[in-house]
Amino acid sequence: MANKAIVGISDWSDTRAQLRTLARRMDGGETLPEADYHLNFASAAQLFSELTPARLALLETLKAIGPVSVYALAKKAERNYSNVHSDIQKLLEHELVSRDEAGKVFVPWDEVQIRLTLGRVA
Repeated sequence: MANKAIVGISDWSDTRAQLRTLARRMDGGETLPEADYHLNFASAAQLFSELTPARLALLETLKAIGPVSVYALAKKAERNYSNVHSDIQKLLEHELVSRDEAGKVFVPWDEVQIRLTLGRVA
């Protein structure tokens, strides 16, 4: 069972080509294995503006402690509740964090990877 979030950088033309290949395989009747969750950004600058060091630290803390209220997470991280709430909203938007039935936030992934390749040839 795939339960990995992979964050990276991808050019739209690369993503479009991958999607077309996947669609052809599905149209051909191929049963595809469960896939990992991929979150791609257009550039390293965009990736790190969305996933700031503070947000990545929250993600790491949340992964370590498990489901918790945003208030308890802010206390554990020793950060202002308002800022943690905003950061959690962004992580929820990117589906790196989820909420359970009780409203607690948690990391739904066994593993979160950030892949960054620099120096691509144009």
